[in-house]
Amino acid sequence: MVSFPNCKINIGLRIVNKRVDGFHDLETIFYPLGIRDALEVVESPDNTKEISWSQTGAAIPGAASDNLCIKAYHLLKKDFPTLPAVNMHLHKAIPMGAGLGGGSADAAFILQLLNTKFQLGASTEQLSGYALGLGSDCPFFLHNRSCYATGRGEILEEISLDLSVYKILLVNPGIHINTGWAFSHITPAARNNQLKELVQMPVESWQQHIHNDFESPVFEAHPEIALLKASLLENGALYSAMSGSGSSVFGIFEKKIALPINFPAHYFYKWV
Repeated sequence: MVSFPNCKINIGLRIVNKRVDGFHDLETIFYPLGIRDALEVVESPDNTKEISWSQTGAAIPGAASDNLCIKAYHLLKKDFPTLPAVNMHLHKAIPMGAGLGGGSADAAFILQLLNTKFQLGASTEQLSGYALGLGSDCPFFLHNRSCYATGRGEILEEISLDLSVYKILLVNPGIHINTGWAFSHITPAARNNQLKELVQMPVESWQQHIHNDFESPVFEAHPEIALLKASLLENGALYSAMSGSGSSVFGIFEKKIALPINFPAHYFYKWV
């Protein structure tokens, strides 16, 4: 069975409180974007090894055992011991460590894929619990629709937001931003208005009202990312922002805009 995990962008991201458990409460809009990895799972004839893992596409640093897909399998195996041994293959296309949730998407899709393929019967609530154990934005990918997110990012409310009348340019400059470092440079602050209300305004007005709290420290440390956002706005983006804790930046454009692409060769960019 094959599935195609997609990434997400954040339209606005506010850090509102630091919790006693060390996590932060946030407020954001998750919007799914059609840049995808590919996942394949087949039952393995070799039951002596629970997972046979292979991977192509962009290289993933670290040990394979640290991959969220493998961790997702073991979470299910613990509660569903009949889950058979599998051959699992991931083709990686979503930029990593880029504020796009690619690893979380892979993990969420694996949970769904294994549950469906092997008829485990796990409820949506159970899958959400496993997903949250893998990452704060992982539960979103079980919904995979425009959502207003609070808490750590796991409290989700589907909202009406359709950007299909526009085209979106996603650019990743290949700069890795450490999420822990980014959080350490944020001073949490509650706001009077909510992002779910602000995104109902015309897209043309978002730039004045919808912001990502991580941009200030990240742009100061990496001016190249600030220049990237400014370039998208100068070239006609109705709205541009950094996604997550960076370093990917996106711009929302009218479909009639024909933007010349002159990014450095090592940049990842794609129109969606």
